[in-house]
Amino acid sequence: MNQNLKVAELLVSYSPNIISEQKISNSRETYSLITNHWNLDTMEMYEEVKIILFNRANKALGVYDLSKGGMSSSIIDVKIILSIVLKTLASGIILVHNHPSGNLVPSKFDIDVTQKLKSACDLMDVAFLDHLIISKENYFSFADDGLL
Repeated sequence: MNQNLKVAELLVSYSPNIISEQKISNSRETYSLITNHWNLDTMEMYEEVKIILFNRANKALGVYDLSKGGMSSSIIDVKIILSIVLKTLASGIILVHNHPSGNLVPSKFDIDVTQKLKSACDLMDVAFLDHLIISKENYFSFADDGLL
């Protein structure tokens, strides 16, 4: 057996800085926060996925850019999300992605990955607070619609 095997590690830097002193308590506040961390000029060009990381007081610790995709999809890997959550010691998360078409109706994949991530977060004692699908003008909240 080779003793020099090294394991590749996802690099996530963490500093305990709160990016918003405001406690996020609803989807409207989440939408307002995330649009300040999104390039609105490219929102209708390609799909992006971001994670908002929270402390126990629901104050945002940071926004992690998870993936950029094409016009109709982007990668959402539950294992990578959990590795980021654990490395940053976040107590809660909100998953956010855009639909370049502007159609805010969740796809079957959106619903399936939300349930998969919810189960994984429950297992790790991490609050999965919401999943937003956003456009320039509006948003859809899984929590508000009873899908979380």
